[in-house]
Amino acid sequence: MKGVAAGFLESTAEGSGASVNTGREKVLFSFDDQSIPWQHNLKVTLVEATKHPGNPVLRRGPAGSPDQGHAILYGTVIKTGDRFRMWYLAMHETRIVKGQAPGNWRPMCYAESKDGVHWEKPDLGLVEFNGNRNNNICLIEGTPHSLTRINDFLSVLYEPNDPDPNKRYKAVYIAHVPVDDIKGGLSKIGPPEKTPCVTIAATSADGLRWKVVGDRPADAGGERFEVSSLYKFGDFYYSTGQLLSPWAWMPDGRPAGRVIMVYRSPDFKNWSKAKAFGFARPGQWANPPIKGQQSHLGVGLWNRGNVMVGLYGIWQDGLPASERPPGASHLLGTSVDLGLILSNDGIHYREPAPDFKVIARGKAGEWDDTALLQGHAFVNEGDQTMIWYSHWDTGGKLKNMEIGLATLRRDGFGYLSRQHDVNDAHFLTATQEVDKQARLYINADGLSQDAPLYVELLDHLDRPLEGFSGKHRAVLVKDGIRQVVAWRGSQVLPARKKFVVKVYFPENSTARVYALYVSQS
Repeated sequence: MKGVAAGFLESTAEGSGASVNTGREKVLFSFDDQSIPWQHNLKVTLVEATKHPGNPVLRRGPAGSPDQGHAILYGTVIKTGDRFRMWYLAMHETRIVKGQAPGNWRPMCYAESKDGVHWEKPDLGLVEFNGNRNNNICLIEGTPHSLTRINDFLSVLYEPNDPDPNKRYKAVYIAHVPVDDIKGGLSKIGPPEKTPCVTIAATSADGLRWKVVGDRPADAGGERFEVSSLYKFGDFYYSTGQLLSPWAWMPDGRPAGRVIMVYRSPDFKNWSKAKAFGFARPGQWANPPIKGQQSHLGVGLWNRGNVMVGLYGIWQDGLPASERPPGASHLLGTSVDLGLILSNDGIHYREPAPDFKVIARGKAGEWDDTALLQGHAFVNEGDQTMIWYSHWDTGGKLKNMEIGLATLRRDGFGYLSRQHDVNDAHFLTATQEVDKQARLYINADGLSQDAPLYVELLDHLDRPLEGFSGKHRAVLVKDGIRQVVAWRGSQVLPARKKFVVKVYFPENSTARVYALYVSQS
């Protein structure tokens, strides 16, 4: 298990959904209307990811293994150096009991890959299971022991620059803990539970051997918050997850189903009792709400430094109790697709296009045909963005609950192009400022000598910057996922001066612009 933690710049600035971005590069996505607010004759087209033909790429294990029941990406994938690292939840039983894993334990398991497609489950030798330690279960230590037993939702954050080497890996997960083991009490809202759902925080030096933070859950309010993500944005750590009635309600007090809430911590030890309302689907805002629409889990996130982008569960209720066969799962017929979501402050989330499915569940009979689960699992590799996800059998039979891969053009979640062919078009970015040498890159295609893109710099009052506009404007004629923008041979942006980027599409343009990058790396 040597060699972990190499290659931080690639894995954080562009490669890892769970690591902390260094802040040396700003990504201006085409669908981010705060980064690119001003548009003339342009439209955003979102793109559905392509599923890998070899899916599922990580399958459950054989009989007797920790993941013989399922292997699901309530978890994280990052890339450090030349290795992809995956933390996922396993289930060693092959049946569900009252909606939960028997004994309320789904082990944190670990896998590695050289290409993100072919995965190995190394023998870590850390946890005894079925009479031996030849398995890929990560060790979690803590007191009381009930805090160490994950039941649901696992998120790993990698901070290689943490001054304490024992805390460079951080995680949050759900445990179902006996009431007597919970110090600090529980919320008085909601029905009493013998083993309430609580959030546990843990740290690790290597991502394999973990220790629980403190001796109590991180839930400051004692509500039934189902945590599902962990990230650092600005000065705070944040966790998104789902709350539902009666612990959550719409801002005006109306009842809500599953909605996304956000908690924060300044130090990864003390978490807020107050929470922010992160996201609800359009149908949940309607009055009356659209029946059956909910927002599943929090958000599977990719921290790009200046913006969070990720996936959430587009939930649609299943069969009502009156239509379910006797003994059937209460979730029978429930479907979930994965929708695109983003945030510029790490707190409030929005969809570029409501209910657009970046990854849709498969057709009837395909391995992922029922409901999908998002992870914190995004890596830019070569000219592709790789996204891992998993299948959830809401019928409770554990059918095909394994992990798949989908891909996009690198940062190709969507693009800007002309709305009306008879007109030219352009956009202006939000005001930018760099404090040292920096360059501008563009991710675009559909360019040619006959149909170029023109790039100019304006000041913060929309006046042309000398040397970067007019006859000095940059002319782009080639496609590329990351081509540098040059003005009369200069590639350096003006330092310590506010500027706006203007990208102009002439009348004959067939260009598609996916993203801009303001890079100081």
